[in-house]
Amino acid sequence: MSKTHVTTTINGTRTEFLCEANETLLTVLRDRLHLTGAKEGCGSGDCGACSVTLNGRLVASCLVLGVEAEGAEITTVEGMAEGGELHPLQQKFLDLAALQCGVCTPGILVAAKALLEKNPDPSEQEVRYWLAGNLCRCTGYDKIIKAVLAAAADLRGAA
Repeated sequence: MSKTHVTTTINGTRTEFLCEANETLLTVLRDRLHLTGAKEGCGSGDCGACSVTLNGRLVASCLVLGVEAEGAEITTVEGMAEGGELHPLQQKFLDLAALQCGVCTPGILVAAKALLEKNPDPSEQEVRYWLAGNLCRCTGYDKIIKAVLAAAADLRGAA
């Protein structure tokens, strides 16, 4: 099978890669570009473990073809921290112990960041609704929700 040359921007860096026409963006990120934050949980877009943003839109990277990244801007969990400083969401997840095994955490962080970019002051119900596509087998979600709400308050400069 012939490979397609793709030029894209990932986490703010212009990136080029070759991929097969049927190769998912998740496979490209993990196996070709060694960005292993996004995880393959289900392979069918149901669990959210592979969540990334593509042109500002939250997507399951297991359902997007690598060739669809041509000219796109992609953000993964690796792009959240800046200059060695964790994003407030990442810090709150640590501070409030909002993670356990960690398989779902990168996808939840990316999804939560996408939510806070659209709505910097979400209600608990809105956070729960937004993160409904991200499944976690280890937690009861309460600490995750509290961490997202606390990070939202920090980002808004609230007390």
